[in-house]
Amino acid sequence: MKRLHVHISVDNLAESIRFYSAMFASQPTVNKPDYAKWMLDDPRVNFAISQRGAAMGLNHLGIQIESADELAEMHQRLQTLQESVVEEAGAACCYAKSDKYWVNDPQGIAWETFHTLDSIPMFGEPQATASQEAACCIPLVQTSSTSACCVPTGQRTTNGSCC
Repeated sequence: MKRLHVHISVDNLAESIRFYSAMFASQPTVNKPDYAKWMLDDPRVNFAISQRGAAMGLNHLGIQIESADELAEMHQRLQTLQESVVEEAGAACCYAKSDKYWVNDPQGIAWETFHTLDSIPMFGEPQATASQEAACCIPLVQTSSTSACCVPTGQRTTNGSCC
């Protein structure tokens, strides 16, 4: 079974946690100093917020997969839509280790398809630089000197980091 994933960058994490906790009638299942996540069953969604220096608002959308076989099936579907699918095996991001694939929809919104393998004690890769840690989990693609993070363009990052 699949679960919709929504990640929003927020300005005030504590205020946003209060808001979404009331909206969902549930406290976050993961609550860190810069990140919170609700794993909801009604609606079935992995809803995450973070305060990491990215532009406020929608960060990315995704589909969380429960098995490696389902992820392989989604990867095949994505490849029929775009040739520029970005793969990240064992990516450390958002306090989790996951295998994932990234594509952009026709409007340029980043979509992440991922299978979570384990939880980890850090937001991203341990070797990440300060500018990378302020970015989001979308693969870094160097498109301009003013943006630390952008949606995938089919290029892979050299350090394997998503954050």
